[in-house]
Amino acid sequence: MSVVVPYDREKAVAYAEKWALKRNPKYLDFSLLGGDCTNFASQCLYAGSGVMNFTPVYGWYYIDANRRTASWTGVQFLYNFLVTNRTKGVFAKDTDIDEVEIGDVIQLGDERGNFYHSLVVTKVDGYPGIDTIYVSTHTIDAHLRPLNTYNFAKIRFLHIGGVYK
Repeated sequence: MSVVVPYDREKAVAYAEKWALKRNPKYLDFSLLGGDCTNFASQCLYAGSGVMNFTPVYGWYYIDANRRTASWTGVQFLYNFLVTNRTKGVFAKDTDIDEVEIGDVIQLGDERGNFYHSLVVTKVDGYPGIDTIYVSTHTIDAHLRPLNTYNFAKIRFLHIGGVYK
């Protein structure tokens, strides 16, 4: 049985602050291979959790560009992992905007419900809202970008609940 430990939101945000506008050489830059946003979000989540899930196919890990799961770099795959994980690594729940905290993940989607962009919450200025949440991301690199400056049809908020050790 897995033990749940706290997710270190401050470590996740510190990682985002360090790497939002540059690349960590330990990871392949996927910017020209469909986008680097979820790779960056996964790196931040790993910084805050310290645990990967090495389950083949359905886990969440990165060893190198050729040995990684789709959940490490794919928007929908990361979502699927986070909301269903019950064994090892970070886990999350879909939540409302008012429960968003630093270190959480936000995903943006189109009108058909296809989610295409992952953002890491790096600042909440007061009560969480579209005008008070600031994010960091890759692909179109940003650090402390106001959430209200993005155009999107759908949005989902993933609150990190902890880490299965």
